[in-house]
Amino acid sequence: MLMRDNEVTITQKDGTDMNKLHNESTDLLFKAILTLESVDECYDFFEDICTIKEIQSIAQRVKVAQMLTEGCVYSDIVKKTGASTATISRVNRSLNYGNDAYRTAFERLDK
Repeated sequence: MLMRDNEVTITQKDGTDMNKLHNESTDLLFKAILTLESVDECYDFFEDICTIKEIQSIAQRVKVAQMLTEGCVYSDIVKKTGASTATISRVNRSLNYGNDAYRTAFERLDK
């Protein structure tokens, strides 16, 4: 996080400006997600707010992150998930230079 002219600039580890993401609407979205109490409620919520393709794309990224974390190689990930090497690279970059959110989620899932 950087301070500039009394304005907080939030950046990812790779330098990406996150101020475009952090706003009242996004806060509302995340708070709404945090109120969901079951996988079924998540299905219902996300089916209402996303297209099937958007949900599938997000789910694919999570699976790719899980496989990368487990040490799988790109070729195996492509075969199992159908993800492009560009998507795998993007997820890998997030794992290596992002906010460690994938790892946090996976650690909590393992509990």
